[in-house]
Amino acid sequence: MNRGLVIQLIATGIFYGTPMAIAALGELLAERSGVLNLGVEGMMLMGAVVAFWVSRDVSGPNGLVLIIAVLAGAAAAAAVSLIHAFMTITLRANQVVSGLALTIFAGATGLSSYVGDLANLGGNPGRHIMNAINVFGLKDVPILGPIIFNQPALVYISWVIAFAIYWYVNKTRQGLHLRAVGENPEAADAMGVSVTRYRYAHVLIGGALAGVGGSFYTLVISSEWTDGITSGAGWIALALVILAFWRPAGVIAGAYLFGVVSALGANLSARGVQLPPEVFSALPYVLTIAVLAIVSSGWGRGRFGAPAALGVPYARDGG
Repeated sequence: MNRGLVIQLIATGIFYGTPMAIAALGELLAERSGVLNLGVEGMMLMGAVVAFWVSRDVSGPNGLVLIIAVLAGAAAAAAVSLIHAFMTITLRANQVVSGLALTIFAGATGLSSYVGDLANLGGNPGRHIMNAINVFGLKDVPILGPIIFNQPALVYISWVIAFAIYWYVNKTRQGLHLRAVGENPEAADAMGVSVTRYRYAHVLIGGALAGVGGSFYTLVISSEWTDGITSGAGWIALALVILAFWRPAGVIAGAYLFGVVSALGANLSARGVQLPPEVFSALPYVLTIAVLAIVSSGWGRGRFGAPAALGVPYARDGG
C-alpha cells in the first residue's frame, strides 16, 4: 500500500467519519445522563432533510445560509429528541422501545421522508454546499496538508465539540453532576441535583448534535436529498459511544476508523483493485455488530465503563 493511498484513506476517513463522530458525541452526553437513545438514526435523518430544505430555499451568502441550515437541522432533531425525553424521563417508558419507535417515526419511511416529499426535495440539487477550507493555505503541504488543512468547516467544529465535551464532563462542576446523574441518580438527587433537568437537557443536546451530524450528509457529502441518506450511520454512532468507552477522544478516533473502512472500497477501486463492492459496504456494519455483541454481554458491560444507571428510569419517589 503506497503512501498516497494511505494519505487519501486517512483524509477521506476523517471526512466520512465526521458526521458519525458528531452524532456519537451527542449520544455520549445523553448516555452519560443515564438515557439511552436508539433514535439517533431518525434524528440524523431529520437534521439532514431540514438542513437541505433550508439550504435550498433560503437565499443569501453561502456561509450564512449554511450556518442557518445547520442550526435548523439541529433544532429539528432536538425537537424529535424531545419526544424521547418526554417518554422516557417524564413517563418512564422503556428507553429501548422508545428509541426504536423514534427511529421508525422519523426514519427513512417516516417523518423525514414525508418532509422530503412535502417540500419536493428529491431529485432537486441544493443551492448551497459546504466545501473544504484551505486552512492557512496549507492544503498542499505534504502528508498533513490533505489530511488536516483541507477539510470542511464541520470537521474542525467536531474537534472543538469533542474538546468542549471532554472539558465539560471532566473539569466542571456541572460535568460532575452529569456523571452523578448517570451513575447514581438517587445520590445526585440527595445532593440537590435535578435528575430530570439534567436528563432532559442532555438528551436535547444529544438530539441537536445528531441533527448537525445528519446535515453533513446533505450539505457536505451530497448536494441532494434522498430517503435514508444516512444509510445506518446513526446505528454506527451508537456503537461508537461504546467502542470509545464513553470518552470523546475515543469517539473521534473510532469514527475515523469507521470512516476509513467506509472509504476503503472507493479508494481501492480508483486504483484498479476490483473487489465485490458489497464486501466494503458491509464492513462498517459487521464491525458495528461485533462491537455491540462484545459489550452487550455481562463481561463487556462491566469492563467498558457504561454509566451504571444507563437505561434505568428514575422516579424521585422510587416508583
